[in-house]
Amino acid sequence: MREGYEGTGPGAITPDGCAVELYARLPVGDEPDVIAGAVPAGARILELGSGVGRMTHALLERGFTVTAVDESAEMLERVRGARTICSPVERLDLGETFDVVLLASFLVHAGDAEVRRGMLRTCVRHLAKGGCVLIQREGEDWHTRVPRERVDPAGFTVRIVSSEPVGDGVDSVHAEYVFPDATWTQTFRTRPLTRQQFEEALGEEGLKVDRYLTEDRTWVRAVPVTDG
Repeated sequence: MREGYEGTGPGAITPDGCAVELYARLPVGDEPDVIAGAVPAGARILELGSGVGRMTHALLERGFTVTAVDESAEMLERVRGARTICSPVERLDLGETFDVVLLASFLVHAGDAEVRRGMLRTCVRHLAKGGCVLIQREGEDWHTRVPRERVDPAGFTVRIVSSEPVGDGVDSVHAEYVFPDATWTQTFRTRPLTRQQFEEALGEEGLKVDRYLTEDRTWVRAVPVTDG
């Protein structure tokens, strides 16, 4: 387990505290619709940090070709219908490019800024000419509206119990997922980024915001600075 990361509950736990069985249970939200509305039909997508394939499978159903990348072999075992590659995102170098590179799951908020830079470089390295990077950000009140909980229509409760500063602009977040038959917890580190800090982080790696895709600005379409 990485320092500052921990997970509890039934089944395999990945180095960043994610429980494989938990993620296999979580429903996909409106993310696939947001993605489909921002990219060409039938695009080739490189999905970084795919996990068990919640979004992968929904994107395949919409006619996209998906290459799913995750550092956890246990997560990738749950992915069906897509090419899978087991690798840390920040070190990936496939020697090929894609119409769309997807960096979801708030990975851009990696607690280690150098890991974030590596992830964004991976995005740029694998982007075909004229392509785009789709990034999922944390909500801008994500660390101040704590504690909070949400009861999912599927019958489980998600609680963000705490978000505490641990130094150098990084917070330690503790989350609970309560199902009728099991409970999982996850403690992880995340670096909050204001809109300005986020855009500056993109600019450091040669990317710029093309447009925000949702009203809350949690989904972003980015393109290389050289485009246009």
